[in-house]
Amino acid sequence: MADVAFPLVGKRIWVTGGNGFLGRFVVPELRARGAEVLAPRSTELDLLIPDAASTFIRENRPDGVIHLAARVGGIGANRARPASFFYANMAMGLHLIEACRKGGVPKVLVLGTVCSYPGFCPVPFKEDELWNGYPEESNAPYGVAKKALLVQLQSYRQEYGMRGIFLIGVNLYGPGDHLDLETNHVIPALIRKFLEAKAAGRDHVELWGTGKASREFLFVQDAARGIVDGFEKYEGADPVNLGTGEEITILDLAMKIRAVTGFEGELRFNPAYPDGQPRRKLDTTRALERFGWQARVGLDDGLRSTTEWVRGALGL
Repeated sequence: MADVAFPLVGKRIWVTGGNGFLGRFVVPELRARGAEVLAPRSTELDLLIPDAASTFIRENRPDGVIHLAARVGGIGANRARPASFFYANMAMGLHLIEACRKGGVPKVLVLGTVCSYPGFCPVPFKEDELWNGYPEESNAPYGVAKKALLVQLQSYRQEYGMRGIFLIGVNLYGPGDHLDLETNHVIPALIRKFLEAKAAGRDHVELWGTGKASREFLFVQDAARGIVDGFEKYEGADPVNLGTGEEITILDLAMKIRAVTGFEGELRFNPAYPDGQPRRKLDTTRALERFGWQARVGLDDGLRSTTEWVRGALGL
């Protein structure tokens, strides 16, 4: 087990995106370990304003920053707004990291994305493969913007001695996710579609793509624990994957969710819509070796928990 290099007891930590899906789990994890947490909403602090982060740091003097804020969505959202996704993610991180340098923030964590990996990356994805190709086209602007922040952290470490770490998150799911079918991710989208189809008595559900693509999914509470473990224990410049190391095809995932929701109709895949990256599966060895983290919640348990939450949120 890795030693705690950055004890959180008594430290003031600013979490950007602290009121988002993932942030709502990271914040209590930090507090449970003795930290004071600052988590202003985006309506209170707009990171797209170049000086906003510098002003906040000057006024609040955080001991550390965890950058979770992102403009993110599923394949459809990435295809519809590639420029918006690139600019927002690049600008927020760029301004924030520079503000942390100028403000002397002792430690900074930036959460990256599996979308940064090459479109045809060898499976399982190892961190050393990150630069061996261009990301899958449907979400490349988002992935490239996030990957650029890794370069910024590494160069700031080299020139300024900044303690910046970069973790790469895989597809997250769990209770509390947003349910907008235009922008949400595959698991909440499928759960909602199946529950609503069941309630309406429909005989089928249409799904994007062929169902052949594979994905890896990490339960949000596991992700939150991994982020805080990394923040406390990891001091290196190398990026680190956070995932389960297990993949599942979208077809098999849909079958699992159909069973959990109790929908008995037909699944109709529409190949006119893109599959996105053919396969996603992370090598999670580095997280275990560098700071002793590994996922605990299996997909079946996580899907049951998430489905119950969605059922309640939708009143179904």
